[in-house]
Amino acid sequence: MTKTVGSAPEVQVASGRLRGRHDQGVAAFLGIPYAAPPFGARRMRPPEPPVRWEGERGATDYGPTCPKDNDDPEGAALFPEAVIPGEDCLNLNVWTPDPRASGLPVLVWIHGGMFTKGSGSVAGYRGTSFARDGVVCVTINYRLGAEGFLHLDDGTANLGLLDQIAALEWVQDNIVAFGGDPGRVTVAGQSAGAMSVITLMAMPRTRGLFHQAITQSGAAAQTLTAESATDVASRLAESLGVAPTREAFSEVPVERLTRAASALVKEVQSVADPTKWGSLPFAPVIDGDTLPDHPLDALRRDAGSGVRLLAGWNRDDTRIGLVPTGMIDLADERVLSAVVGAYGGPDGTIGLYRAARPGANDGDLLAALTTDCFIRVPVIRVAEARLEAGGADTWMYRFDHESPSFAGRLGAAHAVELPYVFDLLDEKSTQALIGDDPPQVVADTAHGAWVRFVAGGDPGWPRYNLADRSTALIDERITVVDDPDGAEREVWTNRR
Repeated sequence: MTKTVGSAPEVQVASGRLRGRHDQGVAAFLGIPYAAPPFGARRMRPPEPPVRWEGERGATDYGPTCPKDNDDPEGAALFPEAVIPGEDCLNLNVWTPDPRASGLPVLVWIHGGMFTKGSGSVAGYRGTSFARDGVVCVTINYRLGAEGFLHLDDGTANLGLLDQIAALEWVQDNIVAFGGDPGRVTVAGQSAGAMSVITLMAMPRTRGLFHQAITQSGAAAQTLTAESATDVASRLAESLGVAPTREAFSEVPVERLTRAASALVKEVQSVADPTKWGSLPFAPVIDGDTLPDHPLDALRRDAGSGVRLLAGWNRDDTRIGLVPTGMIDLADERVLSAVVGAYGGPDGTIGLYRAARPGANDGDLLAALTTDCFIRVPVIRVAEARLEAGGADTWMYRFDHESPSFAGRLGAAHAVELPYVFDLLDEKSTQALIGDDPPQVVADTAHGAWVRFVAGGDPGWPRYNLADRSTALIDERITVVDDPDGAEREVWTNRR
């Protein structure tokens, strides 16, 4: 049931009545609990239903964000974090063209951040442009780091993923109140959010919760085995001086546990060693229950075959870690050889990449190699797994528009596409990433492709197949190319 009281939009959801606000011509409902606060007796336990409230609840401001470590001044310059205190952090936000409408397509956004950072309240994820174009947009929080992905081999696992599922279940139960159609849900994510989406597709309990998916710069290569995840828990327990049990971790103050987990991430994923990229100590775990198998294996056996998939990556993804840190200027033949060896490239790999890029320096080659190994190839492996299962509808794209940041050296780096996809070029917090005069035509192209897919199930170019591997290159316009950089793709035939 929906109605408007004065100038404020109002809806009734299962937990009670909500009063939202108008945001650039659409209705916004912010900070809505989709699960109970995960603290006290609920800490480090599966999500429970939200607590009902009496009367009207204001939904005009973002709710609390999940605990995370924000001691990262370099990262904060490019990716400003929303930090809002409070325990009711399992909340979501909804933007809708009109809560009195019906049958509208729905986009549920899962943020990235290496499973340790981010929130659905980041300013660059505001859903106004999607709502303006007829899509109900939902952004969510989920537990991060040790609170969400610590694995103790005790029958409880993947809490962050279970949070995401709880949010999708809330959408199924409540999105009609906002004008959305629960039968037209697209779940989308970037980086760790994209990894989450692929993992959700492989999880049996998500069947029927979404019908389409979009993944950007993330796939299934970072999934942890139960053994390796248990080792992470042991190392974290040792650093804290506690027993490696859920009860012991639950007694550690949240701030202390968050800091310790962040220190472990920095130790494992050393920015000084590009061969360690992709080593995420907190990530989806193949526990045999919530996630029975590796996502690629599940996809090959037809998991998610009924879900249409739009998958993409950025041409220069790993420049986001190489350029701001200066690592790109330290690359030499020794570093390139170490990367190729660590990722299993055959003899001649560096020469092949060098020949394809006349005039490229060693830093440029390092960016190309690591982007392929860490992002592009895993994205393609997902498409191939779906095709192996019988040809589930999949479309592929690469975002090519270059950022002018860092004197133009950042290129089409990781996350550069997001302000264009969300069509939020006036958002001041994104200027460090994309510059202060980003071209609207690129947003029209990228955002338009997503809207077409969410609303109609087809972004506007041929489906991906193994015969021609059609891929849309997105910049000011869309150019469809068969198997871009195919020779380099073939180098990594044995890499997952």
